[in-house]
Amino acid sequence: MTAPDPPRRQLGQTDLHVHPLCLGGNVFGWTADEPQSFAVLDAYARAGGNFVDTADVYSAWIPGNQGGESETIIGRWMKSRRNRDGMVIATKVGSGPGVTGLAAATIAAAADASLRRLGIDRIDLYFAHIDDAKTPLDETLGAFDALVAAGKVRYIAASNYSAPRLADALAISDRNGLARHAALQPHYSLAHRRDYEGPLQDLCVREGIACVPYFSLAMGFLTGKYRPGTVVDSPRATGAAAYLDARGLKLLAALDELAAVHRTTVAAVALAWLRQQPSVVAPIASARTPAQLAELLPMATLSLAAAEVARLSAI
Repeated sequence: MTAPDPPRRQLGQTDLHVHPLCLGGNVFGWTADEPQSFAVLDAYARAGGNFVDTADVYSAWIPGNQGGESETIIGRWMKSRRNRDGMVIATKVGSGPGVTGLAAATIAAAADASLRRLGIDRIDLYFAHIDDAKTPLDETLGAFDALVAAGKVRYIAASNYSAPRLADALAISDRNGLARHAALQPHYSLAHRRDYEGPLQDLCVREGIACVPYFSLAMGFLTGKYRPGTVVDSPRATGAAAYLDARGLKLLAALDELAAVHRTTVAAVALAWLRQQPSVVAPIASARTPAQLAELLPMATLSLAAAEVARLSAI
């Protein structure tokens, strides 16, 4: 008897309903080749997953890559599985090679390129990847609104925006009748809270903005794999090791205890804490293999008690 799929969560004020775990596509075409990526995507879909996040820049940092490799793999997977209508696809603009920034022409060209690579006719959630202070918000929002009006994008969103800039963008959209940011993708995890908690989180709660955090596992640190004296073969090992201080060790100790109590994984506890924070709808986490994904999926149905959430928050 298979376990029922976890209930899907409404993405802010949109009509999109998504799995509590957003599958990060940054590893596709980087540390996971196409067959490995297909295996992870298949495992995620079998578990009821329907929310995949990528970007036009993934993975341009690899020698020989041009950017868009992740989108291409996801597109080929959807075509081969004939499951496009069951998926919610998020991608981003503003950091890709040759399409940097958020000028109107850049957004229009990048969206068409992403649609081609994904093999779809509409992006469900289109993120401004990095705030572009050189381009007026009116221009950026006008370009996004044109994509929505043309049917190429369902909803727009922001990533790496400060609270004042996001507030300004929302005000411009409301004043001018333009498409409004429905979601925010900030750097946020149990081990990295300063960028989101405070004015940005308060704004999202007040405005009904869905939070979809990235680096939800602190570059892998919150999987519990990174311990003093342990060497992990991963391109993220240096970033994860940065959290191995006194506070990080206290976090790991508490996560170990709670994982044992709930008979689950350390990663699932860390992601469940994040999922239970105000405005958070679906943390983003990636996996190179189905085995890695299996460590994450229990977060979708794990419910931490208020005292357990408070204990982790206090650290």
